[in-house]
Amino acid sequence: MKFRVVSAVFAVFALLLQSAAAQQTVRIKDLADIQGIRENQLIGYGLVVGLPGTGEQTPFTDQTFRTMLGNFGINIPPNQRPKINNVAAVAVSATIPAFAKPGQKIDVTVSSVGSADSLTGGTLLQTFLRGVDGEVYAIAQGSLIVGGLGAEGDDGSKIVINTPTVGRIPDGAMVERSVPTGFAQGDYVTFNLHQPDFTTAKRVAQSINQLVGEETARALDSTSIQVRAPRDVNQRVSYLSTLENLRLTPAEAAAKIIVNSRTGTIVVGQNVLLRPAAVAHGNMQVTIAENVNVSQPNPLAQGDTVATQNSIIDVQQDDARMFVFQPGTTLNDLVSAVNAIGAAPGDIIAVLEALKAAGAITGELIVI
Repeated sequence: MKFRVVSAVFAVFALLLQSAAAQQTVRIKDLADIQGIRENQLIGYGLVVGLPGTGEQTPFTDQTFRTMLGNFGINIPPNQRPKINNVAAVAVSATIPAFAKPGQKIDVTVSSVGSADSLTGGTLLQTFLRGVDGEVYAIAQGSLIVGGLGAEGDDGSKIVINTPTVGRIPDGAMVERSVPTGFAQGDYVTFNLHQPDFTTAKRVAQSINQLVGEETARALDSTSIQVRAPRDVNQRVSYLSTLENLRLTPAEAAAKIIVNSRTGTIVVGQNVLLRPAAVAHGNMQVTIAENVNVSQPNPLAQGDTVATQNSIIDVQQDDARMFVFQPGTTLNDLVSAVNAIGAAPGDIIAVLEALKAAGAITGELIVI
């Protein structure tokens, strides 16, 4: 795999990040969620009909089809198996947002659970969507939008673009029941930080106390901030609207280096420092060429034509370069040093791993 690095852009971008981090303030609503106010996942099982011969003949599809017809008073003899190549059994999933009310609509995703070739052109029949408690919270139905494409020839050749066995129905489900929440219960609400941090939790509590009054908010741990709130629903809504728009400066993130070894992406946090260390870097290029030599006998000779392999291996190694990190080396120094030697992302990853193994990096090295 070959990587490309735009060194100058990376260095400038790092400087901009450092400058912005020192002055940036963030709203509480962008740092935390309110405990108990969240989305809920729903799931159901149903049938997609109207497929142009791309359905399936499986035992559970047959059973589901018979059950559906039985609900309409149509009974198929047990010894007869209907031809239902235009039908597919599917799993239907959706996410119901907090405070969704009966009559509102939500999007659904429909996925084949059998051997159907494609759901293109199909229509989902009425499907109950249940929550983790087993209760029905929405009912889905409608025509599918499928972004994938599949085609197969008589000789067995086949082409598939994207995923034709998964589709979506925008506004395909009607909410039938609200999910209960504890929003209006108790004397407190709790903010949960997206990124746990004791300093940020303390600053959130301090910002709320400065606005509303002392001992209104207190940090319970690195994630949760408990805030006293009025019991009246209207007052609580206005109160939280004011609090979630408060601005504060969150704590600086922990020193981390994130490395994606598959793509060569490297993200270095602002507070990463290096202890005294010396690093030697050199590039080696190995080229292997395979040539085939053919030996042909004379026309009157009683010999055979022989092919022989001739391998040529060439090794080129650039002069190794060494650079020294002094105590307190910062992100800018690190970027400048690796750019000065023209290191590609793969080389930088190797250097970072070696520095971490030597105990020269102040921070966490995370490889994903």
